[in-house]
Amino acid sequence: MRRLAVLAKSGKTLACTRKRTRTRRTLKGSPETGFNRMSRTERKRQRRELAAASADTAKRRRLLIQAAVVAGLALAAAGVGWLWWEVATREPQAGAGGAARVERFESEGDAHVRPGQIVRYRTDPPTSGPHDPVATVPGFYDRVQAPEKLVHALEHGNIVIYYDRPDPAVLDTLKEWARRHRGTWDGVVVTPYPGLKRAVILTAWQHRLRLEEFDAAAADAFMDQFRGRGPEKPVR
Repeated sequence: MRRLAVLAKSGKTLACTRKRTRTRRTLKGSPETGFNRMSRTERKRQRRELAAASADTAKRRRLLIQAAVVAGLALAAAGVGWLWWEVATREPQAGAGGAARVERFESEGDAHVRPGQIVRYRTDPPTSGPHDPVATVPGFYDRVQAPEKLVHALEHGNIVIYYDRPDPAVLDTLKEWARRHRGTWDGVVVTPYPGLKRAVILTAWQHRLRLEEFDAAAADAFMDQFRGRGPEKPVR
């Protein structure tokens, strides 16, 4: 009996030991415990948060790149627009080297004055302003013409060229231009202007080009730019 009691006690002790062992294993966490299920959920949540943060960073990067591209295109368009405006509004330069530049003046008016009335102009030679009712006819002149009639010729769209003592070859060129362009609204008037010496001055309505040394290409470009484009009746 005593032996049976010992064996029963030993079995009870072994059962308690096994129970404590199972309890410790349970506390350590088996695959079925709530502790591990919470850990996996937390890890998944963290992974989702990291993925969302990464996606948000990538989205911000794409937006910044798109904004930079749009800003660059806008600046490029503004630069092209400014360049177009600068070229479109720039006065034409005379001569291949650009040594001479066309001058532009504000209009002094276009009213008619009494025949023979003298007008004081702000530019010399004049480029606009009140003028005689009769215009100088296109052609070559060896005598000084009235400024008031020359201004009327400018209003028609003619080019008025002033000379004094140019080289003979230059004078021949001016005569040829006057002979070639004799239209009422797109002609060329060549007239003396004492004091210029070798220089030549070309005038159009509100524009003037002075050539200290005659440049046929510059003068021809000026005529092509303004001849036939006077305010009274543009024909070109």
